[in-house]
Amino acid sequence: MNQIPMTLRGAEKLREELEELKTVRRPRIIAAIAEAREHGDLKENAEYHAAREEQGFCEGRIQEIEAKLSNAQVIDVTKMPNNGRVIFGATVSVLNLDSEEESTWRIVGDDEADYKQNLISVNSPMARGLIGKEADDVVVIKTPGGDVEYEILKVEYL
Repeated sequence: MNQIPMTLRGAEKLREELEELKTVRRPRIIAAIAEAREHGDLKENAEYHAAREEQGFCEGRIQEIEAKLSNAQVIDVTKMPNNGRVIFGATVSVLNLDSEEESTWRIVGDDEADYKQNLISVNSPMARGLIGKEADDVVVIKTPGGDVEYEILKVEYL
């Protein structure tokens, strides 16, 4: 499996979720299965089947997180010299040249992306268009609504 780029915050959030799944959710599910077994006939026991299904989802997520963390390439941009280039983990302020609207985005891993929090995936069209560019560069981003021109105002490594 290829290395998965991840910020320091993203790796920490995954570790926290893994801990929650293993120490809180898994024991709760096991207790629910045990309780449902006590009710008798398992073939027609909806609580038992629901608990087993939840257990499957939980175990699958645990495996998924463990695989991602074992293949994670954790990148901490705060320890890198800011040469002004847009890189993974950088916070980029841009100006939409059509609408004159200013926005700021942080380029993060796929698992960390959250549009509402201005966190965009490194694999998004916006991030792919910005990576490698510098402040004052103008980039054209292909969007479903057509090409949009952005001017890079500021690149920060926060």
